[in-house]
Amino acid sequence: MTEVILDTDILSFFLKGNSKVFLKFQKYLETYNYINISIITYYEILSGLNFNGAVKQLEVFDNFCLQNKVLNLTTESIKASSAIYAEQRKAGKTIDDIDLLIAGIAISNNFTLITNNTRHFERIKGLRIENWNS
Repeated sequence: MTEVILDTDILSFFLKGNSKVFLKFQKYLETYNYINISIITYYEILSGLNFNGAVKQLEVFDNFCLQNKVLNLTTESIKASSAIYAEQRKAGKTIDDIDLLIAGIAISNNFTLITNNTRHFERIKGLRIENWNS
């Protein structure tokens, strides 16, 4: 099992108590001591919780982040993201910038991206994906 990074949708499922995702978390944590999320996912979750005024969930999310790793953008991840952007645009396809940035972090760290949005991400060469909600 390779190290993983979570897409926002999977982390959201976990925080909402999805049993399939929870079981995958437990299995993964038997090998690794923490879960990786990107700074982009951190932003997306935090924005949603703040918008909804979800004070208790904000505390749960803060505790989750303290026990796990939030990965920042780096020059390497930005290079990977920009290469994906160029390749997709040349093929006449587009991917949201947020997803490009998450994919770039995954690729530059050699992580598998855990996402429920497999159809969207499967077009990215060199990106390993897995769905913990299936």
